[in-house]
Amino acid sequence: MESPLSEDDLFAFLAGLGIETETYRHAPVFTVEEAQAERAHMPAGGGHCKSLFVRDKKKRRALVMVDENRRVDLKALSGALSMGRLSFGSADSLMDMLGVIPGSVTPFALINARVEDGQEPPMLVALDAAMMAKSPLYYHPLHNAATTAISPDDLVRFIRACGYEPVTVDLDAPEPVSKPASDAKP
Repeated sequence: MESPLSEDDLFAFLAGLGIETETYRHAPVFTVEEAQAERAHMPAGGGHCKSLFVRDKKKRRALVMVDENRRVDLKALSGALSMGRLSFGSADSLMDMLGVIPGSVTPFALINARVEDGQEPPMLVALDAAMMAKSPLYYHPLHNAATTAISPDDLVRFIRACGYEPVTVDLDAPEPVSKPASDAKP
């Protein structure tokens, strides 16, 4: 990967897509608990999220976004994604593929892993169905010293603009399954 893009590059890309966001600055956070403590100046509601970078033994990778309070059963998730046994990707792999460090994993990092037409995406992108029912959604803008709000439809538009076709995963189903993400507005 070339040098990872900056927050300014991300916001310029989003603006070019006509996507409006709101960003809130705070001290760097590394856990959900730390993020919750930094939230006093942010509007209530919406979906505060965490992002998981996982891989299976065949080195197939997935970027999975879920509600911050969701406990994720990796075995059930692997079945829903039609992948083998999942483990978390290494810090080196995270930097090589998405240009971010642990604690800053975000769907916005897909800007550093854009796929050209005709290329095979290097990872699967999955969105928690329960998370997608909330609005706005909150993610780090390539670093963990800020949080950016985006609508669910605009998140899907952004992911598609990076060359990925996200799937929605219903982790509340008795047997979690994935399906194509709902159509975003053009």
